[in-house]
Amino acid sequence: MTDWRNWSGLTTTSPTEVLHPASAADVVAAVERARETRTTVKMPGTGHSFTGIAAPEGIMLAPDALSGLVAVDKDAMTVTARAGTPLHVLNAALESHDLSLHNMGDIAEQTIAGATSTGTHGTGGAVASLSAQIAGLDLVTGTGEVLHADASENPDVFAVARLGLGALGVLTAITFKVEPMFTLEAHEFPMLWDEAIERFDELANENHHAEMYWFPHTDRILAKENNRVLESPEPLGAFRGWLDDDFLSNTAFGLVNRIGNLRPSLIPKINDLSGRLLSERTYSDVPHKVFTSPRKVVFREMEYAVPREVGLSALAEVRRWIDASGIAVSFPIEVRTTPADDIALSTSSGRESMYLAFHMNAQTDHTAYFAGVEDILRAHGGRPHWGKLNTRTAADLEPAYPRWAEFQAVRDRLDPDRLFSNAYLRRVLGE
Repeated sequence: MTDWRNWSGLTTTSPTEVLHPASAADVVAAVERARETRTTVKMPGTGHSFTGIAAPEGIMLAPDALSGLVAVDKDAMTVTARAGTPLHVLNAALESHDLSLHNMGDIAEQTIAGATSTGTHGTGGAVASLSAQIAGLDLVTGTGEVLHADASENPDVFAVARLGLGALGVLTAITFKVEPMFTLEAHEFPMLWDEAIERFDELANENHHAEMYWFPHTDRILAKENNRVLESPEPLGAFRGWLDDDFLSNTAFGLVNRIGNLRPSLIPKINDLSGRLLSERTYSDVPHKVFTSPRKVVFREMEYAVPREVGLSALAEVRRWIDASGIAVSFPIEVRTTPADDIALSTSSGRESMYLAFHMNAQTDHTAYFAGVEDILRAHGGRPHWGKLNTRTAADLEPAYPRWAEFQAVRDRLDPDRLFSNAYLRRVLGE
């Protein structure tokens, strides 16, 4: 049997068998088989999570045959797709129908089941996460039941399963709220630390979507504002798009990281030079071509959501710790904000949040960096992104989520025998 490995290379498992379900009935059969053989069953998607949240230990369900649109309802402004549909496929299909999601993250390689189950999110907007844009879902439970959940049918399941960590069942279809296609304009520009910190709340409040990237060991920051405009798209030219988003952001950045791996002492100077070379640019396009970008440099990532009101203080403390630690950090630190949502185990559940994301290239040991930063963010009431690296356990996560018991009660009902569990879920959710 071929081993399964996630994108980051940090988790490898050996599933007992691999099935390719093409329907909910096929998933039911796989669940029944898992029950009979006393094993587990998981549908891992593309494995883009940095954690082992989707790692299959028993029966693995490949998502390839559960892909594509099922229904487009322009009266209700909803679209239903099979759960194994990659986000980039969904986005292209929506564009062909002159529709778009409201908001999205910056990577589009995940399946929609994986992206929603781990809390993939963007920044700003009326809603930030993909999970908060779900209008309904279908899943197969651990007892083999095919269950539909939305705001009126099985609302208790809907309240938690929009971000279910893969612990409640195997998703087979998801219905998203969508909007008429719009043009999104991106404005990117360099700033210095003091001005960026002073103006961040203004940028976040006065733009539809705002974020910034701080280059550690420097005062250099790249700010980005995304706003809806009425004009037709004016995308970057083919050469400028290739130069900025392919060559500089991937090829050249990969080379810079290799140099930094060989000579860590050069990283502060490299970061400062990179920050000085930042230039202002403005372009517009359909939303998914502005929100998302290709990532070819393999890295490790940890991301935490802290209450919005303490986010900048947490970032400043992280800066002080990095400066004192002696650790050389080559990747920018990403800063985003999200409105509160009403999903039980969403990292933005019940509170406006600021997300701080930390990266380290795959050839560098990330553990000391992430451990030091994690201590700071835990002290600020942080909640870890479920699909990104963390060391948390169920015992210390439960106090961070007021609706923890609500999620666990639904889990006990839908998966009493823990058919959908694995090592990561046993750590963060308990047995």
